[in-house]
Amino acid sequence: QVQLEESGGGLVQAGGSLKLSCAASGRAFSTYTMGWFRQAPGKEREFVAAITSSGGSTHYSDSVRGRFTISRDNAKNMVYLQMSSLNAEDTALYYCAAKYAYTQGNFDSWGQGTQVTVSS
Repeated sequence: QVQLEESGGGLVQAGGSLKLSCAASGRAFSTYTMGWFRQAPGKEREFVAAITSSGGSTHYSDSVRGRFTISRDNAKNMVYLQMSSLNAEDTALYYCAAKYAYTQGNFDSWGQGTQVTVSS
């Protein structure tokens, strides 16, 4: 497993942008599929975006596709989530997650989360 630490959350006005970062520690970061999830108050945690171990493929939820961009820098053990055109529905605690790319299974390493609040 890898250890994950998110940063970059904060308060932003509707229509604004924010970039989240996730620093990973541990070996072989480039063998992990990385993802971002979020959980709003009173709701279940939901998938936001994922990126394959090489960064060659990305996936997004319908609610963020076209507004959010996930990327990674394997040399720096970092994964990012660039968020734009934010709205109140994007307010949530955002989690970085990882899973080993070469086995089946769910994301099994999680950070503590970073809060994103969008004011309308």
